[in-house]
Amino acid sequence: MKGQKALKQIALIKTGGTIPQIKNHHGDFEDWFSEGMGVSDLLQIDVFKQQSLPAAESLSGIVITGSAAMVSAKQDWSERTAKWLAKAAKTGIPILGVCYGHQLLAQALGGRAGPNPAGRQIGTVNTQLYDLYTDDPLLRHLPKTFPSQTSHSEVVLELPPGARRLASSPFDNNFVIRFAENVWGVQFHPEFSVPVMSEYIRYRSDAIREEGLNPEQLLEKITDTREAKSVLRVFADMLKP
Repeated sequence: MKGQKALKQIALIKTGGTIPQIKNHHGDFEDWFSEGMGVSDLLQIDVFKQQSLPAAESLSGIVITGSAAMVSAKQDWSERTAKWLAKAAKTGIPILGVCYGHQLLAQALGGRAGPNPAGRQIGTVNTQLYDLYTDDPLLRHLPKTFPSQTSHSEVVLELPPGARRLASSPFDNNFVIRFAENVWGVQFHPEFSVPVMSEYIRYRSDAIREEGLNPEQLLEKITDTREAKSVLRVFADMLKP
């Protein structure tokens, strides 16, 4: 309609892509986030391919994906994105970082990410909410303990000033963080399905074995993570006018 303002979009800041063989059968990050959030018109920005970032004020929300890259490597595209996120966080726009995105937010806002002293974490793990923050708007619909999918070897090692731990996993006390009133990070992958999680373990089985883990046992423990996935829809609902 003439004179009507265009609705602001949710930006999907893509920091990498899935394993090519997985993409051929199950799609890529943008497909999984779109389905999980119930949003068909995400504004996808491939920052790892040097695509430029818009003015944060033109967006209704921001989601940052996972990546095979490492935040601690401080690649140029990642550092530029971190600076943009630090500014975006001050605007009040809701932001959700996932895995790499979670770590990148920590670094952008004054914390530190790096190799997990406990090593790689991959497969389905238990997520434990801290009692003090069970009323958090992103998590309050969840049970105190719920399963989630993981695939990472780096974690948030130091929280930025003012950040609060919302949940832990067996090998990570900073598994979910509220960085600011409008900014959250989750180390787990709410976008992963059971088939996708299984494929990650299969395609990385050699590396998993080299690190002393058992891929077959990890596969046996994979379970549905609908509670963790629901975080995406709750976040999307926050952005509705």
